[in-house]
Amino acid sequence: MRALVTGGAGFLGSHLCERLLRDGHDVICLDNFFSGKRANIQHLQDHPGFEFIRHDIVEPILLEVDRIFHLACPASPVHYQYNPVKTIKTSVMGTINMLGLAKRVRARMLLTSTSEVYGDPEQHPQTESYWGHVNPIGVRSCYDEGKRVAECLMMDYHRQNNVDIRIVRIFNTYGPRMAINDGRVVSNFCVAALRGEELPIYGDGKQTRSFAYVDDIIEALVRMMNAEGLTGPVNIGNPDEFTILELASLAIELSRSGSKLAYHPARPDDPVRRRPDISLAKATLGWAPKIPLRQGLAMTIEHFRKELGLVST
Repeated sequence: MRALVTGGAGFLGSHLCERLLRDGHDVICLDNFFSGKRANIQHLQDHPGFEFIRHDIVEPILLEVDRIFHLACPASPVHYQYNPVKTIKTSVMGTINMLGLAKRVRARMLLTSTSEVYGDPEQHPQTESYWGHVNPIGVRSCYDEGKRVAECLMMDYHRQNNVDIRIVRIFNTYGPRMAINDGRVVSNFCVAALRGEELPIYGDGKQTRSFAYVDDIIEALVRMMNAEGLTGPVNIGNPDEFTILELASLAIELSRSGSKLAYHPARPDDPVRRRPDISLAKATLGWAPKIPLRQGLAMTIEHFRKELGLVST
């Protein structure tokens, strides 16, 4: 297959490009480096099946492809709140442009949506049938609502134009190639612990998250794209639930750090609990995450240790 990966120089996108090349596909990686970076794909540049195009998907592009993995959109609060109008334009106009391309060349298209479509959920754990509890005018809504509109566009193109679509809702993902300034809790804690700095806790730290290692998520994306007759949405994440305090403690332990915790006021619209129900993914894709948090976090910390230029001890 000839696959297009939008946001292919990002954290998740670069791992997906790597996997698709390993599976024998030709890959076109599209990125504007808003939150992705060239270093993430540098090792792929000489691969005969890899092609990189610097492009902003807010603008249309003409390509001949069989599969479209549509990942392009800043996914951490630091990046998506930096330019919220740009974020929602990427989700809305970018998705329209990719769907137009999919319609024109009859490509199958997968959208990586997000657990953020559930907002601060009143249902726990979250199933795909839950419509969410989202603040449409909050500081995070550029991302939350952008992805909700993107899902709407996917379904409407499917119903109206018979475009072959797939939608996954990804929960918290971590692993090597996360940006140091990513702003998400795993990178914040790992970097602070390695530097011996205080780990910031917003609120009481008892809010929960479910963390999935990047390799598990990539496996799910590939299975979803290959599944026949399944549009989704399908939750992709790790149902093991941890408090933010538990994550902080583990990051300090695995980093062999003397860091302390620093408490700050809770952030607006920050969900109290977030955990996926992955029954549908198990039933339709035969997928469940395999890598436990302790193992995945250890590999992630080693990545950050190298990024920060620290010698492993």
